[in-house]
Amino acid sequence: MAEPADKLEDQAGSVAFLEAVGSLVPGARARRIDTHAARIFLAGDRAFKLKRAVRLGYLDFSTPARRKAALETELRLNRRTAPDLYLSVRPLCRSDAGVNLAGDGEVIDWLLEMRRFPDDALLERYADAGRITDSLIVKLANEIRAFHQNAAPSPDTCGHARIAAVIAGNAESVARYPVVLPQSESAPLVACQQDIAARKASLLDERARLGRVRHCHGDLHLANIAVIEGKPTLFDCLEFDEELATTDLLYDLSFLLMDLWSRGLRHEANALFNRYLDLAPEEEDGIGLLPLFMSVRATIRAHALAAQAGGQDGCSVLASRARAYLKLAQALLAPADPRLIAIGGLSGTGKSTTAHIIGHELGASPGARIIRSDVLRKRLAGVGPEAPLGKEAYTPQASERVYGELERLAGLGLDSGCAVIADAVFAREAERVSIGQLAARRKAPFSGIWLEAAASQLEQRVEARRGDASDADVAVVRSQADYAIGELAGWQRVDAGGTPATTASRVMAALRLS
Repeated sequence: MAEPADKLEDQAGSVAFLEAVGSLVPGARARRIDTHAARIFLAGDRAFKLKRAVRLGYLDFSTPARRKAALETELRLNRRTAPDLYLSVRPLCRSDAGVNLAGDGEVIDWLLEMRRFPDDALLERYADAGRITDSLIVKLANEIRAFHQNAAPSPDTCGHARIAAVIAGNAESVARYPVVLPQSESAPLVACQQDIAARKASLLDERARLGRVRHCHGDLHLANIAVIEGKPTLFDCLEFDEELATTDLLYDLSFLLMDLWSRGLRHEANALFNRYLDLAPEEEDGIGLLPLFMSVRATIRAHALAAQAGGQDGCSVLASRARAYLKLAQALLAPADPRLIAIGGLSGTGKSTTAHIIGHELGASPGARIIRSDVLRKRLAGVGPEAPLGKEAYTPQASERVYGELERLAGLGLDSGCAVIADAVFAREAERVSIGQLAARRKAPFSGIWLEAAASQLEQRVEARRGDASDADVAVVRSQADYAIGELAGWQRVDAGGTPATTASRVMAALRLS
């Protein structure tokens, strides 16, 4: 709980100076934004952060020395992802002439100076305006993956203990606001989260042992990402508690996935999840943890909003939002049986596009794991998804390895309780039979979808591709026309000659999802 105001120092003089006309920008008044732990003053091309003199259960900014240390840590940590935004920590002084930023007199507080970006650069604003594109999702996943690769690993192996502690902390926080967050709803939710975490304890600990628990961002949601000169930039990480920010990489990612999911941007969440996994092969074993991680993140958002609502007002907008997040946390844990869908067809039929469109409709949150043979081929060759490969990567032996890896990962996804879409040509009958048998061995429902379109359309589509994982060109399309496809026993033919949306709708109908 917060320390009583009369026991903490008064920052009114500092705030009055920072808000005064001309203090930060000649002739202008700064715009102030308040959070529970800081005040941000926007002036010209700069932003200045003043930590509030508060003492909460999880942070202590009660003295200038503590605030300085917190700001210096914030500067250091955020320079990991946004070195151009975070500039310096500056003293706020008081002399006989008054409060100043010139270094005159006694230091009374400290400010973090940052380069300001446009208000509409926040990814949260992009989401509100429907401007989060697939290409932006790719860039965002690339940035997060690169950051996670360089984050410092934790030396301990307590993966389960870490998430169990977060769940326990959530239980205490939620219990403080019974009017807003009824115990009849919160108690079963917490119990379910605890049960799932206990059942996943060995996996959580193994991931920690393998270095998947790292000093992450800790607060990775839409309002802490800005698109600057076309590049998603992560900023404002959790700086006040290194232990809280040290967590499973997928738990770090899950805050952003939950944020997108809660806004109805489920296609975007599924696309981000799949792109991240395409770049991070070592994370494939953890995908079954994401519903739990997203639920825990939604619970945090619920009690944070309940606290802002004051805890006693059950009718305010904030209270309603808090309850909505509590319900989301429950919904994210809804069981969904694993299933396997194979989407095959010659190059240009739209296999990957279709999988991308329908992925969020399948399985538990954040939707189906889409395993694409083109991406696996690049991964096995040790290059990025869009790096071109020569003909030596397309030998029968190389293709056999690709299909073997596709089946291995599909099996891992099914074993994790996920829905899986296997995206490959599947031109050989043996490949189609084998992927179906994989599902049968795991007693999972299987659907085989075969897309087909006119040869002229396939050539046009392949010619129009840019920056895609597929290396197929018109020559490949023409060579595939001679393939002996054989019987499509048990597979459903779907006309892919229309628009991507039309094809996706037909596939959804074939899968009985529409």
